[in-house]
Amino acid sequence: MNIIFDNSDFVIFDKPAQMNFHSEDGEAGFVVQATEQLGLEQLYSVHRLDKMTSGLIILAKSSEVANEFSQMFASRDIEKFYLALSLRKPKKKQGWIKADMDSARRGSYKLLQTKNNPAITQFVSSTCRVGERIFLIKPHTGKTHQIRVALKSIGSPVAGDIRYANADEAKKEDRGYLHAYALKFSFKDENFIFTCKPSFGEKFLSQEFKEKLEAWSNPWELF
Repeated sequence: MNIIFDNSDFVIFDKPAQMNFHSEDGEAGFVVQATEQLGLEQLYSVHRLDKMTSGLIILAKSSEVANEFSQMFASRDIEKFYLALSLRKPKKKQGWIKADMDSARRGSYKLLQTKNNPAITQFVSSTCRVGERIFLIKPHTGKTHQIRVALKSIGSPVAGDIRYANADEAKKEDRGYLHAYALKFSFKDENFIFTCKPSFGEKFLSQEFKEKLEAWSNPWELF
């Protein structure tokens, strides 16, 4: 797996798509494989990515550092930016999606009409190839399946997302088209900025997508 950054406190990987974050059914998950790759006794997760999602993820090298990062995520001191691609035109091209989330059937989630403890998602979007819409997304909260549910709520589920898009259509895709693209934060009085372009997926690798992505090379300037 590709290492984006590595120091004495933490390491940042480009997690492959279609890899479980935690080990399941006897198959080593991302954290276990990352730990083995670095030859360490233990790495500590401070956030996670769904199985279908690729991209930037932080692993801490000690419980103390893990606690610091967990607090930073909880207080929204770490900015995260994602890329997504949909085969459906959204109800709105940019803006905010704010609503409470609740569990639905079979491990899925849904948005509610209330806003007591809402999932907050900000996004911009642009046309790509015919029938394709790309999204740059900044989640302001970190709820399970937040981005996937948010995009479904505006009529643009993530391409290849078997859970939230049309299942028969999604199964024809070579991946789920959601990617953790950028991170921005300060740690121990040092500023860190990372970006990582998708490296897998025919739609992510199209020339049209790459050209659109050039305009989003500094995503923190767009929100």
